[in-house]
Amino acid sequence: MKINYAIFTALTLVFILSCKEKEKESETLSKMNEVMAIHDEVMPKMGTIGKLVAELKPKVDSTETGIVYEKAMKDLQAAHKSMMDWMKGFGDRFTSDEILNGAELTEQKQKWLDEEEKKVIALKVQINNSIENAEKLLK
Repeated sequence: MKINYAIFTALTLVFILSCKEKEKESETLSKMNEVMAIHDEVMPKMGTIGKLVAELKPKVDSTETGIVYEKAMKDLQAAHKSMMDWMKGFGDRFTSDEILNGAELTEQKQKWLDEEEKKVIALKVQINNSIENAEKLLK
């Protein structure tokens, strides 16, 4: 009877640990998907940024209004550069298998993913704010 209880306990423990590991993998995949969803949401706005920069450029001059246009244009350019820099840094940290297929991450890469999530959220805010500001100026 003691042997059956020991086997049952051991099997239960193995089951619980495997469930926890699957849960951890699922959380990692979910976080990677969230990060990529934010990227996918703002990436198409790079075209909008280019269009707005082109509209603002001829309005830039040394007048007070021209300086406001210049600031808006520089904010857009900075947002564009931030996106390019973020994508490069993200690609340097993670493999395509990790990004696209949910390959298991090391503990270090899990920490990096947490950092990248914060960065891409800030990037989204920067892009959206710069576009909104430029569109208001051009109306």
